[in-house]
Amino acid sequence: MTRVWKWNRPVTVREVLEDLQQERSIAYTTVMTVLDNLHQKGWVRREAEGRAYRYEAVSTRAAYAAALMNDAWSQSDNPAAALVAFFGMMSDEQRQALRDAVRIVQGPETREEENQNPGSARDGGGR
Repeated sequence: MTRVWKWNRPVTVREVLEDLQQERSIAYTTVMTVLDNLHQKGWVRREAEGRAYRYEAVSTRAAYAAALMNDAWSQSDNPAAALVAFFGMMSDEQRQALRDAVRIVQGPETREEENQNPGSARDGGGR
């Protein structure tokens, strides 16, 4: 998927192969199999071009990462503990990015409520 996102356009097996071969030896059939598996899983779509296909990412890298995190979290027998452990692994910059993301998801009406009620649930209701 990294290579498909990197190109940011529909790519052929040959293009991905040549890109990967700059770093290591890999077989055409291996790349073809991986792209076919990604297609079967719904991560890429493909269009026929002659005897080959052009593959294109169905979603962004961010959406893919979010789906992976959601899948891992939903498989936990204690989601709250899993989140606490995950947050504990984060750097300060990652925690700030998380706070920013929560603000974005909450939307402007939540921020207005927080501004009108400074003693919010965040600090125990002002107690």
